Parts: sequence; structure tokens; C-alpha cells
Amino acid sequence: MDDFALRKGRVYGTVVANAESGDVADLLPDREASTLEAWLRAHPGAEVICRDRAGAYAEGAAAGAPGAVQVADRWHLWHNLGEYAEKAVVAHRGCLTAAATRVPDGPAGDAAPGQQAPEDVRAAAFRPGPDGLRDVHGRERALVSRTRERHAAVHELLQAGRSQREAAEILGLSRNTVNRFARESDAARLLVKSTSRENKLDPFKPYINSRWNEGVTSAAALHAEMAATQGWTGNVQAVERYVRQFRTADGRTRAGRAARPVPAALTVPKTRQITRWLLSRPGRLDADDQARLAAVTAACPHLNALARHIRTFAEIMTRRQGLLALEDWLTAVEASDLPELRSFANGIRRDQQAVTAGLALPYSSAAMEGNVNKIKMIKRQMYGRASFALLRKRVILHPG
Repeated sequence: MDDFALRKGRVYGTVVANAESGDVADLLPDREASTLEAWLRAHPGAEVICRDRAGAYAEGAAAGAPGAVQVADRWHLWHNLGEYAEKAVVAHRGCLTAAATRVPDGPAGDAAPGQQAPEDVRAAAFRPGPDGLRDVHGRERALVSRTRERHAAVHELLQAGRSQREAAEILGLSRNTVNRFARESDAARLLVKSTSRENKLDPFKPYINSRWNEGVTSAAALHAEMAATQGWTGNVQAVERYVRQFRTADGRTRAGRAARPVPAALTVPKTRQITRWLLSRPGRLDADDQARLAAVTAACPHLNALARHIRTFAEIMTRRQGLLALEDWLTAVEASDLPELRSFANGIRRDQQAVTAGLALPYSSAAMEGNVNKIKMIKRQMYGRASFALLRKRVILHPG
């Protein structure tokens, strides 16, 4: 069973299919536990129920077919792991100084598929630089200082007995901002996304740094050059904000005064790119990607640990070792310093029996994806003008 959108983001239904043949057995008008329970009681005999990890499906299946074995679908498990892995990459992307857009030719090109690049290649792909909280000269970024000051001010007012509404009025902040600051006891958690956020200028930073060191220190001139020769389509304000950190203490680069040299910038891999490397089979990554992933894991111990846990889970899933190895994996993750992955493990704990079965038995919801696509196609033909009853009939009677 799986859900499908009757009205995306608002109204969902449930499709039930035969796990062996893939034929649709029925469509349910919602995805509530009571509806599924009633359907299962009216159609007894289910031995295995393959589902995603939605709590309503687990509850409805347990009540409607208590004797059936519930199996968590492996694709949904892997998809959920990918979502939490991406959150971990976002949290620790600030640890990465910079990754080369292309590692040097040499040892990495001769590495066997699935093997990490040698240490010298990893070192060549990263250079010392800011940690996300400081600029290239080691000064704390204005955003960081402002966030810490506002966070401290909000909590000071709240501890003095002020309400969030009053704190917002006193500080001149929006209610949502005050609420966000109030929820977090540590300002560091607020800085994670803001200091490691990707932006449109990232691919152009090496060019800007190089031209700055050559004496081109005008943001307008750099913007014009990049627009003419580099394919830059952003605005000049973005360039000005970036080069502001390079200027002298008085904020200006006067004629006759040499501009302060800045480190060469290297392209930082995007969050989704790093996540894709972590979730890909090592043998399917080319030599460059293998070396860049090795550089990422060498630069950040948290991402290195994340990579190890993902590889171990992939082995458990592909080798169907749920009964043998899942408990050890969960214990290792729960003892790790990766709160995002610990959240994933906590979710598995709440549904561990079904997850273990999903990682040990051959059943999956693979056939269901085709049925969901068929439902989408029929919905488009109907243009949303017909009732659920007609959609149900068309889906059940439509040839596979």
C-alpha cells in the first residue's frame, strides 16, 4: 500500500495492490488508520503488508490484520536516510574549507573503483580557510555577530519576564524571528544553515579572488567582467557583499594603497552534490568524484563518520542482513555525534520490527510505483472533473 495525491499537498488517498502480481486491489479515499483497518477487516487473509513508514498505515495494518507481517519498504528507508544525510551535510558543510573543482591528475586517476584517493590527493583538494563563522581574514562575520547579539537579547528579555510579543516590539524584530530565537538555547544552532548556505556566487568566487589579487578591487568592475566573460547573471550587490570582507580596516581600498591579498578560493561542493556522493555506490563514481568525496570526508570527521554509517546501512540493505546487523548499526548511530542520523535511528526504533523485516525479506513496494504513475496518468485524463468513485473504477479496471 502507498498514498497518492488527490489534490497535491492537501488531499491524499491510499492505493492497495497485490504484492505478487502488482494488480490494484482497491483505492481508499484517504490515508487514515481507521479507513485502512476497516478495509483489511472486510478483506481478510493478508499475510504480508508492505508499506512506507507512515504511522497511520502501521496502526491501521496492526488493527486490521494483526496476524500479518508488516514490511517497511526498502526504497522508502533509503529515501528517508538520504533526507537525514542531507541535513547532516548542511550542518557540517561549514567545516569544509573549499574543494577543488577538479583534483590534479595523477594518483587519483589510477585509483581502483570504490577506493579512496591517497592522502596527498586529499590534501591537494583542500586548503586552510574560513570555517563559516569567520571571513577570509579571520574576522567574525557580521551575520554571526548580529545573530549572537539578537539571540542573547531575546533570551535576556524572556528571562526578565517579558513575552515574545513584547520582546519583538522592544528589539524591533518580527514575531517569527523572536520565536525562532526563543526555541533555541544556543545561538550556534541558528548559525548552521546561515553560515553554510549555498549561493549563486559560489562558482565565481575563485575568479573574484584571483582578480582581486591582480588589483581589480571595484565590485562594479568585477560584476561587469563576470557578466561579460564568466556567465554571471546576478546583481552587483551580491559581488559587493562578498568583496566587503577583503577591504582594509577602514572599509576602503584607496588608490596608491596595495589591496590586501586574499587566499585563492576553491569551489565548495554543493550540499546535494556531497549527499549524492555519499549515497552512491563507490564503484559508480568516477575517479574525480571519488577523490573529491575523499577530500570531503578527510576534511570533516563528522562527514567521515556519516559516510561510514551510510555504507554500513547500504550493505545491510543490499545483503538483507536486517536480522543480523541492524541492531548493531542502530547502537553505533545512537552513540555517534550526528544528531540528524540519531533522529533517523529513533524513527527506526519506533517501527523496528517492520524495518527489520524490510531489510531481511524479499518483499518491497516496487510494483506500487508503477500503479501510482498510472493513477497520475488517469487523473490527468479526467482533468479533476470527475468523482473519486469514477477514478477508483478506472484505476481498478484499467489494464496493467
